[in-house]
Amino acid sequence: MKRLTPARLAAAGLLLLAVVALVLWLAPSDSYIFLPDRAHAVAPLVAVPGGKTLRDGGGIYYVDVFVRKASWLERLFPSVREGATIVPASVVQPPGVSDKARHTEDLRAMSRSQEVAAAVALRALGYKITARSTGVLVEDVARDAPAAGKLLPTDVILSVDGRRVHTTKELRTILASRPAGTTFRIGVQRGGSLTEVRVKTTPDPRAGGRPILGIFAGEAASIRLPIDVRINAGDVGGPSAGLAFALDILEELGRDVDHGRRIAATGQIELDGTVAPIGGVEQKTIGVRKAGIHVFIVPAGENAAEARRYAKGVRIVPVQNFQQALRALATTAAD
Repeated sequence: MKRLTPARLAAAGLLLLAVVALVLWLAPSDSYIFLPDRAHAVAPLVAVPGGKTLRDGGGIYYVDVFVRKASWLERLFPSVREGATIVPASVVQPPGVSDKARHTEDLRAMSRSQEVAAAVALRALGYKITARSTGVLVEDVARDAPAAGKLLPTDVILSVDGRRVHTTKELRTILASRPAGTTFRIGVQRGGSLTEVRVKTTPDPRAGGRPILGIFAGEAASIRLPIDVRINAGDVGGPSAGLAFALDILEELGRDVDHGRRIAATGQIELDGTVAPIGGVEQKTIGVRKAGIHVFIVPAGENAAEARRYAKGVRIVPVQNFQQALRALATTAAD
């Protein structure tokens, strides 16, 4: 029988620690992790009739964020990965929504952002764009709202209690006609199908108790483009690449947007050219820095403030709308 010497005990302890570390590394936790991804060039994804890619060393880049289940080791020690953020599952996935359904919603949001980006870019070049309001777009749902798990991002609200709704103003008017706590029948277009859900309103303390559903609303529209713009982002989802797409479309149609520089951009773009805030700014800023890009256009406000905290030499350019982004790039090129 072998004696338990201090050396053997130490070796057994190290082996046990290695096994525990391996299990913690491989076993998924109940939380999610956000991780940086390097910035990617937009030009290979965009096809415009007659479009040309300038060979001047520049280009427009978009930034994505890796989102997946965190291992237990990552959850306990998130600092093992630069830019890692651990979040509860409820932040990533609304109640009652599967991973597959969430990914489908992200792809729909990406598809809409591409269409809107093309409309904004072509309008900036003087093309006539036809856009007709078709309903209220659900951009996001507050996690603690009565609508959570009933209304989903990318849903389009078409009616309330049988009354047709085209705009957010019409939606607010109908909700305000009854006291907070009233349950409404909400007619929704979800993907290619129609459905109806019942949602109780809640008082908005920031607006004198006005009845709300607890959603972040935008405008859904039927857009007719004068030329065929195609964007293939593959399996990447979400609306945050809209600004980058719009800038690249201008570049491919002959307008020198990047002035021979590599420019990263993020921001959800609306039909009127407004650049709306997005998530994952920490990871995206690190992804821009790792790609060796020195100019990053981001939505003004909290997004810009957060980006500056992780910039480390990257120039952060805050913008509120598309025209401001174009002016900022022209000024940046002259510096």
